[in-house]
Amino acid sequence: MSQHLHAIAILVPDYDAGIAFYVGKAGFDLLEDTDMGGGKRWVLVRPPGGETALLLARAVGEQARGIGDQFAGRVGLFLHTDDFAGDHARMRAAGITFEEEPRHEPYGTVAVWRDPWGTRWDLLQLARP
Repeated sequence: MSQHLHAIAILVPDYDAGIAFYVGKAGFDLLEDTDMGGGKRWVLVRPPGGETALLLARAVGEQARGIGDQFAGRVGLFLHTDDFAGDHARMRAAGITFEEEPRHEPYGTVAVWRDPWGTRWDLLQLARP
Protein backbone atom coordinates (compact mmCIF):
# COMPACT_ATOMS: atom_id res chain seq x y z
CA MET A 1 0.00 0.00 0.00
CA SER A 2 1.21 3.48 -0.84
CA GLN A 3 -0.13 6.77 0.44
CA HIS A 4 0.77 10.38 -0.08
CA LEU A 5 -0.74 13.74 0.73
CA HIS A 6 -2.76 14.61 -2.39
CA ALA A 7 -3.89 18.17 -1.60
CA ILE A 8 -4.09 20.77 1.12
CA ALA A 9 -6.97 23.25 1.15
CA ILE A 10 -6.08 26.90 1.40
CA LEU A 11 -8.70 29.61 1.81
CA VAL A 12 -8.77 32.39 -0.76
CA PRO A 13 -11.29 35.20 -1.20
CA ASP A 14 -11.92 34.33 -4.84
CA TYR A 15 -10.96 31.45 -7.14
CA ASP A 16 -9.68 33.66 -9.95
CA ALA A 17 -7.60 35.79 -7.57
CA GLY A 18 -6.10 32.60 -6.13
CA ILE A 19 -5.24 31.32 -9.60
CA ALA A 20 -3.81 34.71 -10.62
CA PHE A 21 -1.45 34.67 -7.64
CA TYR A 22 -0.46 31.02 -7.34
CA VAL A 23 -0.20 30.36 -11.09
CA GLY A 24 0.54 33.83 -12.43
CA LYS A 25 3.06 34.96 -9.80
CA ALA A 26 4.21 31.97 -7.74
CA GLY A 27 4.65 29.88 -10.89
CA PHE A 28 2.48 26.93 -9.86
CA ASP A 29 0.77 24.77 -12.48
CA LEU A 30 -3.03 24.84 -12.80
CA LEU A 31 -4.01 21.17 -12.63
CA GLU A 32 -7.78 21.47 -12.59
CA ASP A 33 -10.53 24.08 -12.55
CA THR A 34 -13.88 22.32 -12.56
CA ASP A 35 -17.23 24.04 -12.09
CA MET A 36 -19.09 22.20 -9.33
CA GLY A 37 -22.27 24.27 -9.69
CA GLY A 38 -23.72 26.82 -7.33
CA GLY A 39 -20.64 29.05 -7.61
CA LYS A 40 -18.32 26.35 -6.29
CA ARG A 41 -15.22 25.19 -8.18
CA TRP A 42 -12.64 22.45 -7.68
CA VAL A 43 -9.36 24.28 -8.29
CA LEU A 44 -6.07 22.45 -7.88
CA VAL A 45 -2.65 24.07 -8.31
CA ARG A 46 0.76 22.54 -7.72
CA PRO A 47 4.40 23.64 -7.81
CA PRO A 48 6.16 22.41 -10.97
CA GLY A 49 7.41 18.87 -10.44
CA GLY A 50 5.59 18.57 -7.12
CA GLU A 51 3.32 15.82 -5.93
CA THR A 52 1.06 17.58 -3.42
CA ALA A 53 -1.43 20.15 -4.70
CA LEU A 54 -3.21 23.09 -3.13
CA LEU A 55 -6.98 23.09 -3.32
CA LEU A 56 -7.96 26.73 -3.64
CA ALA A 57 -11.08 26.98 -1.49
CA ARG A 58 -13.19 30.13 -1.82
CA ALA A 59 -14.09 31.19 1.68
CA VAL A 60 -17.81 31.61 2.30
CA GLY A 61 -19.39 33.46 5.24
CA GLU A 62 -17.57 32.89 8.53
CA GLN A 63 -14.76 31.09 6.71
CA ALA A 64 -13.51 34.46 5.49
CA ARG A 65 -12.03 35.09 8.95
CA GLY A 66 -9.50 32.33 8.24
CA ILE A 67 -8.15 33.73 4.98
CA GLY A 68 -4.45 34.34 5.48
CA ASP A 69 -4.55 33.07 9.06
CA GLN A 70 -5.05 29.35 8.68
CA PHE A 71 -1.86 28.71 10.63
CA ALA A 72 -2.42 31.31 13.37
CA GLY A 73 0.29 33.62 12.04
CA ARG A 74 2.92 30.89 11.74
CA VAL A 75 4.62 29.71 8.58
CA GLY A 76 2.42 26.77 7.69
CA LEU A 77 3.52 25.81 4.19
CA PHE A 78 7.01 24.96 2.97
CA LEU A 79 7.91 25.26 -0.70
CA HIS A 80 11.01 23.17 -1.34
CA THR A 81 13.28 24.11 -4.23
CA ASP A 82 16.53 22.80 -5.66
CA ASP A 83 17.37 26.31 -6.95
CA PHE A 84 16.83 28.74 -4.09
CA ALA A 85 18.62 31.69 -5.69
CA GLY A 86 16.80 31.31 -9.02
CA ASP A 87 13.36 30.83 -7.50
CA HIS A 88 13.86 33.64 -4.99
CA ALA A 89 14.85 36.05 -7.77
CA ARG A 90 11.95 34.95 -10.02
CA MET A 91 9.41 35.27 -7.22
CA ARG A 92 10.66 38.73 -6.19
CA ALA A 93 10.55 39.86 -9.83
CA ALA A 94 6.94 38.63 -10.02
CA GLY A 95 6.05 40.86 -7.08
CA ILE A 96 5.89 38.28 -4.31
CA THR A 97 6.47 39.77 -0.87
CA PHE A 98 9.33 38.31 1.13
CA GLU A 99 9.35 39.18 4.82
CA GLU A 100 13.11 38.79 5.14
CA GLU A 101 16.32 38.32 3.26
CA PRO A 102 17.43 34.72 2.69
CA ARG A 103 19.15 33.18 5.68
CA HIS A 104 21.24 30.08 6.17
CA GLU A 105 20.12 27.65 8.86
CA PRO A 106 21.60 24.26 9.78
CA TYR A 107 18.82 22.59 7.74
CA GLY A 108 19.21 24.80 4.65
CA THR A 109 18.61 28.18 3.03
CA VAL A 110 15.24 29.76 3.78
CA ALA A 111 13.22 32.96 3.41
CA VAL A 112 9.65 33.64 4.53
CA TRP A 113 7.20 34.90 1.91
CA ARG A 114 3.46 35.41 1.90
CA ASP A 115 0.53 35.39 -0.46
CA PRO A 116 -1.54 38.58 -0.89
CA TRP A 117 -3.88 37.48 1.93
CA GLY A 118 -1.19 36.86 4.53
CA THR A 119 -0.63 33.10 4.35
CA ARG A 120 3.01 32.64 5.32
CA TRP A 121 5.34 30.23 3.52
CA ASP A 122 8.99 29.24 3.64
CA LEU A 123 10.93 29.03 0.41
CA LEU A 124 13.41 26.34 1.37
CA GLN A 125 16.40 24.62 -0.12
CA LEU A 126 17.56 21.84 2.15
CA ALA A 127 21.24 21.58 3.04
CA ARG A 128 23.05 18.71 1.46
CA PRO A 129 24.46 16.24 4.01
